[in-house]
Parts: sequence; structure tokens; C-alpha cells
Amino acid sequence: MHLFTSSINRSKHKPSSDSEQLCRCCFDPSHLCQCPVCVGVRSVSVLLSGSGLSSHSVAVGSVSRMDTEYEHRLFRQINIQNDNLSPVKSTRSLHSRTPTGSPLSSPSKLGDRFIPTRAGANWNINFHRINENEKSPVQSRKSKDATTDNVKDGLAYSALLKNELLGAGIEKIQDPQTEDRRLQPSTPEKRSLFTYSLNTKRMSPENDNGTNISPYSLSPVSNKSQKLLRSPRKPTRKISKIPFKVLDAPELQDDFYLNLVDWSSLNVLSVGLGTCVYLWSACTSQVTRLCDLSVEGDSVTSVGWSERGNLVAVGTHKGYVQIWDAGAGKKLFALEGHTARVGALAWNADQLSSGSRDRMILQRDIRTPPLQSERRLQGHRQEVCGLKWSTDHQLLASGGNDNKLLVWNHSSLSPVQTYMDHLAAVKAIAWSPHQHGLLASGGGTADRCIRFWNTLTSQPLQCMDTGSQVCNLAWSKHANELVSTHGYSQNQILVWKYPALTQVAKLTGHSYRVLYLAMSPDGEAIVTGAGDETLRFWNVFSKTRSTKESVSVLNLFTRIR
Repeated sequence: MHLFTSSINRSKHKPSSDSEQLCRCCFDPSHLCQCPVCVGVRSVSVLLSGSGLSSHSVAVGSVSRMDTEYEHRLFRQINIQNDNLSPVKSTRSLHSRTPTGSPLSSPSKLGDRFIPTRAGANWNINFHRINENEKSPVQSRKSKDATTDNVKDGLAYSALLKNELLGAGIEKIQDPQTEDRRLQPSTPEKRSLFTYSLNTKRMSPENDNGTNISPYSLSPVSNKSQKLLRSPRKPTRKISKIPFKVLDAPELQDDFYLNLVDWSSLNVLSVGLGTCVYLWSACTSQVTRLCDLSVEGDSVTSVGWSERGNLVAVGTHKGYVQIWDAGAGKKLFALEGHTARVGALAWNADQLSSGSRDRMILQRDIRTPPLQSERRLQGHRQEVCGLKWSTDHQLLASGGNDNKLLVWNHSSLSPVQTYMDHLAAVKAIAWSPHQHGLLASGGGTADRCIRFWNTLTSQPLQCMDTGSQVCNLAWSKHANELVSTHGYSQNQILVWKYPALTQVAKLTGHSYRVLYLAMSPDGEAIVTGAGDETLRFWNVFSKTRSTKESVSVLNLFTRIR
């Protein structure tokens, strides 16, 4: 009863003749009135019924109130109908007002609503074309640091929904931390989620890949989801952010170029404090003083245990290298040859390599007189601050204050490989025990990068900017992970997963640069030292993998014959 009252005032309703004072169409539906309102109502009835203009009755009370937009469209259609019914038809005006192919040009066939046809869309395939790599920096940072149970539960739940709703067929949850960056494409492929085609084929039960639920199954989910739920789940890696032991280390020097902490294979820690070397037993927590160089007017600049754990080498500020028997507590002999302080030591069976501020590297066999077995390696132009032998005892890596990383062998007096990509002093050096020929190195304050090298092909592999000075590096003995200690400006300890280079843990506690690092003989704990004169012990690695050697016949180093 309220048709068009929003735009037409009934006070302006003109009667169809002079004798009529009031239009009877509102009271008598059988009356054929010629007013604009009644003509419009009859036109709407014609459009809805499709029976032409022969019908003379319209149920006015059954039409509800219309919105303004639809009212304008209706008046536009009424005008078009009036033009068609008029004796003079203007074809050009009709085409000018009504676009070609619009619903208004053929009201009997098409409507004014667009309903997309989704019959040809294959949702089982198109759903996986979502580009998940396009994330904001905040989201990518959160996904990189996501190691909690809630995130893993969310991944499992998301995979379960994809299986049940879209038939994705996911049987295994991919851990984002174990993904290799080198395997991921640098530029993700641009694909559209929605593709419109005329293919209306449906997935048949034979091609459903086992996503249907068996009528004899007691589970409400599909076979793929059952495999997903039954798949073994790795336990969450939890690393304590608090050290399990803290020892005071008075007079522990805050010098980047020194190496004053080492852990022996017999579970004894040696620390150089000022002019003395102290031994701390991890089994009994007993502390003994091995030597005191104050009588000689010298100080300790480096310490290093032999592989057997019975001998400890002590480098001094005056350039001497002293060999001490830790069990007997006596000095065996002192080696000369350097003219400046000895800041780096590295054992290779019975051979001892020492690096000094005089830019020389000396290799000597302690079983023979020093002058007979001495080899002098010249390659650095500034102080040598890092020395490490490879796990197969064939190559020696050295780092210096000249930003160079050199690799030496047993037969040559010149370096066989030279790497000059670092922009600061190279002290942090570590050989991987898991991949033959893999070498990691870290740069100082101006570089802040950890770089990986393939010494078999002399090619650089990966580079990662840590944001702070890299002081030490050490590989885990059981997993393909490594730990790094840092100085300016964050003084943190970081655990990395290789080759994904994802951060597993971040440990803080030192107030000065973490300049010293050593690993326990079982490979589970590390000890760090800093200029704040403290030694902190952390549990960062676990024995999750078997340490058994390979039984392959190609491994020639596990058996005598």
C-alpha cells in the first residue's frame, strides 16, 4: 500500500478525469486509471509476469517498499517501455540510454544480477596456488622465530582443514625451520588463485587419491588426514636461556685477539687469568693453578689442550710457547721462535701450530727437537688471531687482522687458498664435522658476517649478516648446527641451524663482549667468557643423533683392514 511513497507525493496525484475528485485505484483495483503511478504499477506487473499489457489487475497491496536505487532503475525501464509503445520509436535514443549487452536491453532473458559460474573451477588444485611467500616483514620475522607448540599445532590444524575441506592430501607437516634456503626460488612464481575456464569435469572417486572416507572406517576424517595425525612429531627444541653454572674469572682480559679458554677431552677446563693458568675439573669442580708467569715477568695470551687431553700449551706475551703436563703439573719445555705475543694455538696430533702478532705461523712437532721440525708459514700481513685444523687433520685455516682467511696444507709453505671477502679481522674459524671441506668464518665489528666456504672447490657458499661482531664459532658434534658468540654491540650467543641458517636460540647474560668459547667433550654444553670476568656454562646441544660411524665399505677410516 506504500508503493513509491518515498519519491512521489500523493498530494500531487492527478485524477484521470474532471469528474473524479480522487483516484479510485487505491480503493478499487478493477478501475483502469491512467495516472503515472498506476501506469507504472501496471508496467511492473507486465515485466514480472511477461504476459504483455493485456492484464488489467495489479495486486497493489502485495508490493513492498522499494529502495531508492532500485526505484530509479525501475523508472528508467518504464520510460523505455513507454518509448517502445509510443507510435514514434526513436532507436538512437534507446541505444544511447541503454548500453549494448546490458541486462536492461533484454529484460525478458537476463536480469540485473551477475551470478558467477564456478562449475569449472578445480578447487583441489587452485587452492595450492596461493602465494604464501608474499608476506610482510613482520610476518616473515614471526614465522622465522616460530618454535612454540602453539604454532606447530596451528600448522597441523591448517593442514587438516585443507585435507577435509579442499582435498589437499597433505600427509606430512613441513617444519619451517628445517627448510633449506638454497632450495627455495629467489622470486616466487606469480599465479592466480581463481581461474575461469569452461572445463566442468569433476573429480571422480577413482582419482581422489584416497581422500574419501571408507564406509567401514570409524574415523570421521579421510585417510590422508589419518596419516597426518598419526605421523611422528618431533619434540619441541627447548634451550634454557639461563646458564646452569657461573664461575668468577678475575683478570680475564677483554682483548679480541686472545684465546684464553679451552676444554679438554678429559673434561678439564683451562683458563688464562692475568699471569696464571687455572684448571677447573668439570667432574669434581676442583680448581688448581697450573702455572704462574709473574716470576718471569710474562703473562698468558693463549691456551690450548692437546687431543689426548694430557698436555696443555700456553702462549705468552713475550712470544714463548710453553708445554705443560696437566696431570703432573710441571712444565716439559718452552718453544721459542716468535718475536711478539702468541694469541692463537692449534693442535694436530703431536704437531702444534702457533700464530703470533709477528705475522708468522710456526708448526712444530713436540716429539722432535724444535729446529728440526719447524715450519714457518708466511701469508698474513698483520697479527694472526685464529687457527683451526680440519677434522681430517689435512688442512689448517688461519685468520688475521688483515681481514684474510688462509688455508694451508702439509706440503706447501704458502697458502693453497686465500679468501678476502671479510671486511674486518677474522678470529672465528670452525670446520664442520658433518660435511667434508666445509669451513665457517666470522668477521669483526666492521664485517659482522658469518661466511661458509667449500674448501674442496675454493668456492664461497653462503653469507649471513649477524648484526654484531663475531668473536667465536663452534659446530655441534651431533647435529648440523653451530653456535656463535658476539661482541659489539649486542654481546649475545646465537645458535644456528645449517644450511637453513635459521636462528634456533638467542642467549644473553654477559655485559661485555663474549670473546671466549669452548665446548664440552660430550658436545652438549658450552662455556663462554667475557670481559665482565665471568664464565657461563650453557646447555645448547643434545645427543639427538647416533654417534656411530658408518659401516659402509667405502669408509676407509673406521677399520684397520
